[in-house]
Amino acid sequence: MNNVKTKESGLGIFQKYLTLWVFSCIVIGVLIGKFLPIVPETLEKFEYANVSIPIAILIWLMIFPMMLKIDFSCIKDCFKHPKGLSITLVSNWLIKPFTMFLFASLFFTFIFKNFISADLAKEYIAGAILLGAAPCTAMVFVWSYLTKGNPGYTLLQVAINDLIILIAFAPIVSILLGISDIAIPYDTLFLSVGLFVVIPLFAGFLTRKHQIKKNGNECFEKKFLPKFKYITEIGLLFTLIIIFSFQGEVILKNPLHIGLIAIPLIIQTFFIFFVAYLWAKKWEVPHSIAAPAGMIGASNFFELAVAVAISLFGLNSGATLVTVVGVLVEVPVMLILVRIANNTKEWFKVA
Repeated sequence: MNNVKTKESGLGIFQKYLTLWVFSCIVIGVLIGKFLPIVPETLEKFEYANVSIPIAILIWLMIFPMMLKIDFSCIKDCFKHPKGLSITLVSNWLIKPFTMFLFASLFFTFIFKNFISADLAKEYIAGAILLGAAPCTAMVFVWSYLTKGNPGYTLLQVAINDLIILIAFAPIVSILLGISDIAIPYDTLFLSVGLFVVIPLFAGFLTRKHQIKKNGNECFEKKFLPKFKYITEIGLLFTLIIIFSFQGEVILKNPLHIGLIAIPLIIQTFFIFFVAYLWAKKWEVPHSIAAPAGMIGASNFFELAVAVAISLFGLNSGATLVTVVGVLVEVPVMLILVRIANNTKEWFKVA
């Protein structure tokens, strides 16, 4: 246990206390919505094709620094760990979106039917679908570090997942929303993927390539990237304040819903982690590969999920609320999984 606590010091102050910051933003946002309603009313006027321009700017601040960190040249090494990569791709793209849909449908439609209206249940399911279709592309570096995961393999996972998101996210979301009998504004969906994945992905790639060519890789890693330290977290926190200024009345009327939403999200997180982690054990994959393989599916690209939820359903929708609750529960749950992974190293081969 002490060993894990030491490693947790590797988290930055924003990452280590992200749940606290998120909770603070919830409170601030709710208070703004309650006592300064002119703020969300004014922000609501700045929209284009159902996309909030202030939110789009903040989400760009969240996503662009992540894209700068991705070295796509590592994809050529993808066959060095074929078992680990197979586990990652199957669990992330053929299992996770659909089990998230099943858990969300089970809880929101049946188990919690006495607490959640049918219309709101559909919105909550939609938000869960968006989370389930977006595997982690940023915080997984932190979880991998805390479990002494193979950094090169983790980078490879992130690079390939980002490329798959480009072609798979929208179709998977469309299929599952269709199954849920939820109207899909396809133009907004594809616009969201373009704005929040394609453009920042290529902008990050080109910026990285230009900076390395101009100043060298060492200068890029030690001088250029640190300029963006905390930008992602700051963008996230301001986004949450705006979201909750729109969500304030819903939360004040239904505080129980935050806890109800968290339950299937937490169950899904543990489930998908153990699917990948135990599969890796069965295949005798080294722990340094198995741990990040489990972590990347368990955590979510919540920046993308939040962005698309806002674009598709609006700032004050139940779908957006679910994606934000996903942010709230992710850090404490993932730290529990880090402990589990570190306490079960003896199950695996030495890397």
